[in-house]
Amino acid sequence: MPAQLVEEIAKVCGSTALTFNMHACSTLWPGVLADDLDMTPEQRAEHDRHKQVHFDRVVKQGAVYAQPFSEGSSAAAGKAPFGTTAEKVDGGWVLNGKKIFASLAGAADYYGVLCTESRPNLSMRDTLYMAVPGDAPGLTITGDWDPLGMRGTVSRTLLFKDVFVADDATMMPRGVYFQAASRWPHMFTTLSPTYMGIAIAAYEFTVRYLRGEIEGMPPVKRRMYPTKQIAVAEMWVKLEQTRSLFLRMLEDAKVDPPKDARLRAFASQYTVMENANELCRLAIRTCGGQSMLKSLPIERLYRDSRCGSLMLPWTAELCVDRLGRECLYEPGERDEEIN
Repeated sequence: MPAQLVEEIAKVCGSTALTFNMHACSTLWPGVLADDLDMTPEQRAEHDRHKQVHFDRVVKQGAVYAQPFSEGSSAAAGKAPFGTTAEKVDGGWVLNGKKIFASLAGAADYYGVLCTESRPNLSMRDTLYMAVPGDAPGLTITGDWDPLGMRGTVSRTLLFKDVFVADDATMMPRGVYFQAASRWPHMFTTLSPTYMGIAIAAYEFTVRYLRGEIEGMPPVKRRMYPTKQIAVAEMWVKLEQTRSLFLRMLEDAKVDPPKDARLRAFASQYTVMENANELCRLAIRTCGGQSMLKSLPIERLYRDSRCGSLMLPWTAELCVDRLGRECLYEPGERDEEIN
């Protein structure tokens, strides 16, 4: 997925950028990402057949795919199996469960649902990735969507009650998603370009505002005040620090990255999400009272930017938690219990 494209979209509308990201990841994950993963010849052949089904829908039919992830549990953070289950039946699968914060709810043609194969003991290794038609019997959309920011994503709740999907609904073979989550960690950084775009938009708005170049407003210049100049300088430094780490993270993205690249991915995700909001905060403070008006974009950028640090699977808190642990521990290491 071209991160620069998402970044450019986000400079105009963060909600559109996020929903485009969900759609694009529905082809990125089964596409170039899955190509790097280990599969048996039988799995690879099955995957290629099913992938062709989904890609044909997108390219030839213009289908829009969404990617509902969260369930209100620790599953989306990679700490437990997904509660939404899929039971194997003749000719396909039967899904039961729910997804919250489901972007494009009611608008997507297909929902790429992460679920767990129904067995006596649910396991993260049995995670499945299924494309559920938006008009499938048993699928209902419920709840309101009136959040702080990203209101245009319309991320309502999906309920699955005995929803049948055919065998070719699988977007990755059994066990491959678990492998991807372990070996291709940058797959979880695809929200970053949206918030990088918001950060850039906040800085660019501030410059135009202080230069008196905002369309529809009097051409009043405010750039001559030292306090404004210092604030803009601080914003530029913070923006370039953020962008440099973000671009380095993109260069690192590959299967089985070394430890320093994994740590940099966590650091980049945290930095982009936190600094996007910080730059929007500085923009509003620097531009002054009129910047709070809904007729100007900066108040929307501010609200949207605050949501980034909360988004699973890599929230800002989880990034810090994993950074601290993985900086100090090598795989398999643990401390003796102190009585």
